[in-house]
Amino acid sequence: MRFKGEFFNAIDAKGRASIPAKFRETLSSVYGDERLIVTQSDGGLAAYPYQEWHKMLERVEALPSNDLKEAINLAIISPAVECSFDKQGRIQLPKAQRCYAGLESEIREIVVVGAIDKIMIWNRTKHIERREQAEAFLRAQSQELKNLGF
Repeated sequence: MRFKGEFFNAIDAKGRASIPAKFRETLSSVYGDERLIVTQSDGGLAAYPYQEWHKMLERVEALPSNDLKEAINLAIISPAVECSFDKQGRIQLPKAQRCYAGLESEIREIVVVGAIDKIMIWNRTKHIERREQAEAFLRAQSQELKNLGF
C-alpha cells in the first residue's frame, strides 16, 4: 500500500499540520518508521518517508558534480528537515517552508495529497489550480491513458 487520496485540512497558528491517520498507518506498516523528511517541491511541500528520502539521496550522490546536482542540493536537499509526529498526528512545518508553499497567510487551508511514495502538502488554492492544469493535460493524453488502463 502506498500513499493515495487527498485530505483538506488546515495549519494551526503554530505551524502544525495534521497528517491523515491513513498516511501515518502506511508509514508505520510499510516503512516501519513514522519520521518524515519535509522539503520544498514545485511550490508546495513534499514529505518523504525516511527510507524513500535516503534512496533519493543515494541517487543524487551518484550524479556527477554538475549544475543539476548543485541545483538539487540547493533547492531540495538543503531546505529539508526531519519531522516527527506529536500525539495528535501533527508535524511542525518550519516557517521558511510555510512561506515557500504559501501557507503563512491568514487563510491556512491546506490539502494533504498522497503521491505514491511521498506526501504532498499544498496551499488549497494552488492545489486546485495545479489539479485543473493536470486534468487539462490528461485530456490531451487520452490515448496514453487508455494504454495504461485508465
